[in-house]
Amino acid sequence: MLKKAKIAIVGGGVAGSTTALYFGQLGLDVTLFEKEPSLVSGPPFCHLHAGGNLYREISDRQCVTLLKQSIDFLRFYPFVVDYRPTVIALPTTDKSTPSALIPRLELLKKEYQEFIERDIENKVLGESKHYYKLYERDELETLKERKTVSHPQTDDEWMIPVVQNIDLDKVQFPLIMVQEYGLNLFRLASGAKLALDELSSVTLRTQTEVTQISKKDETWDITYKNHNEEKTENFDYLINASGFRTGKIDDMVNAPCKGMVEFKAAYVSQWKTNDQTLFPEIIFHGERGTPQGMGQFTPYPGGYFQLHGMTTDITLYKDGLVANTALSCQPKLGQNFMDKIEKSWSTEETHKRTTSAIEHLSQFIPAFSEATVGSKPLFGAQQIPGDDPTLRVAEVSFPTNHYARCEIVKVSSVMDMIDSIIKRLIGLNYLDSSAQNKREFGYLKNLKEENIKAYAEELCVEREYPKCLANRNIAK
Repeated sequence: MLKKAKIAIVGGGVAGSTTALYFGQLGLDVTLFEKEPSLVSGPPFCHLHAGGNLYREISDRQCVTLLKQSIDFLRFYPFVVDYRPTVIALPTTDKSTPSALIPRLELLKKEYQEFIERDIENKVLGESKHYYKLYERDELETLKERKTVSHPQTDDEWMIPVVQNIDLDKVQFPLIMVQEYGLNLFRLASGAKLALDELSSVTLRTQTEVTQISKKDETWDITYKNHNEEKTENFDYLINASGFRTGKIDDMVNAPCKGMVEFKAAYVSQWKTNDQTLFPEIIFHGERGTPQGMGQFTPYPGGYFQLHGMTTDITLYKDGLVANTALSCQPKLGQNFMDKIEKSWSTEETHKRTTSAIEHLSQFIPAFSEATVGSKPLFGAQQIPGDDPTLRVAEVSFPTNHYARCEIVKVSSVMDMIDSIIKRLIGLNYLDSSAQNKREFGYLKNLKEENIKAYAEELCVEREYPKCLANRNIAK
């Protein structure tokens, strides 16, 4: 007979919210603690890394893992996905060539086909033979003469606004179009909250800070504070999903640790002359940390574009990457970063860095120089387990009994993370073995689109972002 267990999850980001949803649907008694007023308010994410084509520096093995994890994530959260492709371009100044990327693309196409053969429900990125497409200059010059399409359906139709706007003399050929889609943070925050509200087995405690944890035999006494009221409750299993604050919980439970935290920001711009044109995402590869760092151009409705520039004037920060010490598991970010996270951005820095991002992308998209600041940046601190800042695939570790430390770097890793925790819970006789590897739950699919949209827009307003960021250009 299964033991009745109380599970505490600290942190209501993607890892904590998804775990609470998953475990709540399995009937476990779950309490989710979140310091902020709403869920999923950590570092920004905007891209489904279905193959890791933004990261030339990672191994093929990590790319295949990202592909698998992205398929799982898309199946679990279809309402979060903006179904538009990504275009990869290498500047003429880049040391590498597009042909160097093709063997990996071929590998990913083959792996995707194998995932489909294992389970037809994995066919969420279109046909495997269309996973990527190469465009030589002569094809692009022909496409340039065509009219843009209000609702693109084919790769060629998606490519028309790209070729009409980028400076073809500044990029190498072929350009690559790949089926890596967009992800919407606000829709995930909305859908997760709406779904959790339907689960009687989950207690959601927002605006609640965990202040102390102590071991009591094989259980945990957790003290938490909501407004001015403090309480202590006992739990059988503790899941640390605190994101960049993971080290604070590690310190409370005296867990061994090694990790880093990196502050990052993405910038919101508005390009009013193109507020009706649907663009794919466009990536201009470059060397991280140099003035030629990668540029990322991510479209939202209403002519809004989220921008990354992997330079120290834009997305990256000098002193923005810090490691833990022998005295504490919690890496210590500088006060200027904590002020941004806990208070707000100055108007001056918002303007300066967003303008730098617009200039960075305008090297390749000249007319984009007309874009203006759209809002304050999307930002946060990202945890990185271990000591490799290039790591993109990580899930979870179990440094002490009845304790799981979530270590996702990319949001799509969350399903593999949950599988690993479930294995532990089965071993403790809290769950039956049939709980392993479930991927879809009806209650998430039953959420009404109008409710997801309405609450996502409400969250945008609460967090001081344009309402348009709550929506996607293409739904399926």
